[in-house]
Amino acid sequence: MESGLKGKVVFITGAAEGIGRATAVAFAKEGATVGLLDINESQLREVATEISSTGGKAITVKADLMTGEGVKSGLEQLLDSTGGIVDVLVNNVGSGAIRTFEQLSDDDWDKTFQLNFMSYVRATRHLLPILRERKGCIVNNGSDLARQPEPVPIDYSASKAAVLALTKGLARAEGANVRVNAVAPGPIWTPFWTKPGGFAETMGKHYNMEPQAAVEHEMKLRQLPLARLGTPEEVANVIVFLASDLASFVTSAVWGVDGGSIRAI
Repeated sequence: MESGLKGKVVFITGAAEGIGRATAVAFAKEGATVGLLDINESQLREVATEISSTGGKAITVKADLMTGEGVKSGLEQLLDSTGGIVDVLVNNVGSGAIRTFEQLSDDDWDKTFQLNFMSYVRATRHLLPILRERKGCIVNNGSDLARQPEPVPIDYSASKAAVLALTKGLARAEGANVRVNAVAPGPIWTPFWTKPGGFAETMGKHYNMEPQAAVEHEMKLRQLPLARLGTPEEVANVIVFLASDLASFVTSAVWGVDGGSIRAI
């Protein structure tokens, strides 16, 4: 089946590692030009090298997506490189740590929402006029925790619930002009989990266990039917599908890529 993505221009936030990186590689394999934003410049270059080595085209821009100016400047630099063209926006950037409600300060809540939610709002607002003209689409990266929250991380869950609300509202507002969908990954084995200070390390502190043991304990508590963490590529495949012509009648959808963690109908 033809995806219809060849020759399209795709912008991806948080593209240096994990799901963002896998998504960039997947779109490039479909023949799309990918514009990549992240604060980690060296890892962005690694992604671009990987893509160019297989004949793909990647444009990278270092950007602090925590701030409005960072989002705007990064997107403007990408647009300058693509002649003002963008067909697909993948709002992917995000971060989180395992902290209880009592441990979270106002500043913690603000930082979580600035990156995990407001970056999506700002990127969408900036690119929406172009996406309307080109009958483009948006794919937002949510989380299974947006639909089935756990006690921790409560700030992360709330920010991702806001992402799903944004997805639904925008899909209705934009109608046939711009398709807007979301993926809702479950636990995916990425640097989001494995990096210093990431989910695995902070989960270990929360449960007073070694990081790997804490992750295994958490998966048992969640009773995942597939009984494992997912891979970034498994999420990227769904993101590419939602942006493709194969999903031309799909909008306002939230696609779980979660190993069966969501029990609701």
